[in-house]
Amino acid sequence: MEEFSGIEPSYISKDGCRLIWRGIDEDDQDVIVLSKDELDHLVELLSKESTGKIELEDEFSTILVNTDTTQFQLKERKMLEVKTSVLRKKILEYRKVPHEPKPIKIYSKEFFPSIIIENEGEEEEDRNKFLNTVLTAKNKTAISEGDLFRIMSTRRSTRNFDTSRFVEQWKVDKILAAADTAPTAGNFQGFEVFYIKNREIKKRLVEAANNQPYVNAPLVLVFCMDPSRVKMNFPPETLAKFSLQDATLAAAYSQLAASALGLSSIWIGMIAEEKVKQIINTNLRPTSILCIGYPNQKRPPKSRRKLKELVRVIE
Repeated sequence: MEEFSGIEPSYISKDGCRLIWRGIDEDDQDVIVLSKDELDHLVELLSKESTGKIELEDEFSTILVNTDTTQFQLKERKMLEVKTSVLRKKILEYRKVPHEPKPIKIYSKEFFPSIIIENEGEEEEDRNKFLNTVLTAKNKTAISEGDLFRIMSTRRSTRNFDTSRFVEQWKVDKILAAADTAPTAGNFQGFEVFYIKNREIKKRLVEAANNQPYVNAPLVLVFCMDPSRVKMNFPPETLAKFSLQDATLAAAYSQLAASALGLSSIWIGMIAEEKVKQIINTNLRPTSILCIGYPNQKRPPKSRRKLKELVRVIE
């Protein structure tokens, strides 16, 4: 059973935090990432030593702060618990010390709820309904087959983004969380994601990507191999292959999540790897750059090969 182990800075905002539960194995953990507003709401409730219910949006349900125990009831997930006194002590101590955001990495089982504290006697406000495709179904229990195939069939690459529109942070969170759900060799997640916010770095990445101007997009993610994470007894070239596959699958999942969120993307594979490494200051080998944003114009689905031309059946 998972045990609450503490609080760490968020890699999204220096004002947020990561609540961590660890399991028996070293790499087995559950994490809930809270933004500044979400953390402030929880701190307010705990500092007053009062009980209450915190409503979570998207696919998550509620946090119940009781006198003895605080329960994190996440829809379609296991329930996480922590003694309220322990949570109160940890969070109040955490708020006393300034924190800096951690480098962007993808960790297993991280959840990004957006929360609103429900006042007693107040009617429940209409919740924003997002990710009603990949991560949330219309019935709030499972994604429908029709939605999933619609997302895949209507996804289109775009090279013309609306640069006047920013990608909302909660959508960025969901795209990163989708990368986290991708299958990896041995579940070691042999990859790392660089979330590029700096405008100058984006411009430099354009040069490192064969001067493709659309690399300077509202949201830019660089996926890199990290074979050192793959703790398996295989030759280095095999571990590198696993890591390459891990990074590729993670980028693909992020691309589908972006499509589900009403965004468009372009996958950039023509990159000068050494230049990219210098620009983002890493020794890890980059595999692709994923550029995401709102398209200037929606494009219709593109026809593909017939399945009989694509698939070879061996009986």
